[in-house]
Amino acid sequence: MYIPKANQISDRTEIVSFMKRFSFATLISAIDNVPQATHLPLTVKYDHDDIILTGHFAKANLQWKNIEEQSVLVIFSEPHAYISPKLYDKIESVPTWNYYAVHAYGKCTVLHERSQILHALEDMILAYEADYKMQWDSLSDSFKDKMLNGIVPFTMTVTDLQASQKLSQNKTTLEQERIIKHLAESNDSSVRITGEYMESNIKKNSGLKTR
Repeated sequence: MYIPKANQISDRTEIVSFMKRFSFATLISAIDNVPQATHLPLTVKYDHDDIILTGHFAKANLQWKNIEEQSVLVIFSEPHAYISPKLYDKIESVPTWNYYAVHAYGKCTVLHERSQILHALEDMILAYEADYKMQWDSLSDSFKDKMLNGIVPFTMTVTDLQASQKLSQNKTTLEQERIIKHLAESNDSSVRITGEYMESNIKKNSGLKTR
């Protein structure tokens, strides 16, 4: 991913926190040199120093068949917001877009054993709706097996992590404050969250400067 130096993030804790918050991601691989993409929820965990992503394909989605043979890219995106030139000091300014995005590259392992598949699925239940686990536990094994037979879970060990925050870092403090105020007034939650990340980034950088 092209990342200007001012927008680059190296704090893995911050990046993983973002990945967990916006965990409905896009997994990209290639079949016969043709890019393929699937949009799917993931769990994001640490295994010692490794970052492990876990998810599952529908078995009918043939993308799963060759993900072990190549390096796979997973894109975590959101939030983002249009930034009007009206918010800048100079009249000779152009529109732009603020956003936060993470690209995670890695190697995938398809899970075949029933116990592995069940564990991966139950981990996802606990991550997204822990209260549903009690209902899931009460379901019959025959029903669960039908569900498990229709999916192909996998894990991915992240080998390269790239993150970009484009949050008007090249603008003056007054311009940034003006942009944050404008984004906070939006009816679009993604736009408001972009403003929140801008504000958090300013506070973080201010803290670094005072140390």
